[in-house]
Amino acid sequence: HLNSITSGTDSTHFSPNAPCTRGQSVSFLWRVFNCEYIEIKNPFVDVHENNYFYRPVLWAYYYGITAGTDNTHFTPDAMLTRAQFVTFLWRTQGEPKPTIQNTFVDVPNKSYYRDAVLWAYENGITAGTDATHFNPNGLCTRSHVVTFLYRAFGQEVASTI
Repeated sequence: HLNSITSGTDSTHFSPNAPCTRGQSVSFLWRVFNCEYIEIKNPFVDVHENNYFYRPVLWAYYYGITAGTDNTHFTPDAMLTRAQFVTFLWRTQGEPKPTIQNTFVDVPNKSYYRDAVLWAYENGITAGTDATHFNPNGLCTRSHVVTFLYRAFGQEVASTI
């Protein structure tokens, strides 16, 4: 389906417990935002024009959703972490300041993802892995990604997943 945000891993499986890659996650987000094509110079040596994630990565870079894992690498095949994906979501919303206190013992106040995690918690996108842990370095599975997308963007996303 052309407007789908994601399809299965094959014709009969979604693989909900499979880890999601950085390239897959940015592709899902790009589709939520209607697949806008951005023409910019590609800063990443590991993202090539023939990759399915080429346009999504350039879109995400252009809009500041990601800067890559360093100045010249996006690392598209790396497994996505929970902190990375809530940060991507948070950045699509303009990096709003959370209004709640940090109760997660594994989310340092000086971490790049602190505000994103608190925003996601405050907005019901995630409750963490328990009352005091977010597990920021935990792998984000395909089911986590679609659940976070549904909770962040609601029904308009649910009808295309």
